[in-house]
Amino acid sequence: MSSWTFLSNHAYVMLLLSKQAGLRMRDIAGKVDITGRAVQRILHDLVEQGYVVVTKAGRRNQYELCLDTHLRHPLEAGDTIGNLLQGLLEAPARS
Repeated sequence: MSSWTFLSNHAYVMLLLSKQAGLRMRDIAGKVDITGRAVQRILHDLVEQGYVVVTKAGRRNQYELCLDTHLRHPLEAGDTIGNLLQGLLEAPARS
C-alpha cells in the first residue's frame, strides 16, 4: 500500500483545529502522526501566513482559524480555507 495521502500535514492540522480549537500540540502530533516539532513548524507557518491566530487561554493556547483567508496555490486561489474545510467536513460518506 502506498504511503501518500491527498492532504498535507498543514491541512490535517487545520482540520483538527476546526473541530477542537484548544487541542494541545502533543495531541495534534499524535493524531496527525508527526512530531511535536513538526506541529510547531506547521503552526508557525499557518500563523505567519494569516491562516491561524493564537491566543493564550490560561496555560493553554487557543487557535482561531481565519476562514476567509484565500488558499495559496494559483489553481485554488479563488477559494478560502473555510470553503475547503466545509467541503471536507460535510462530504457525504460513500460506500
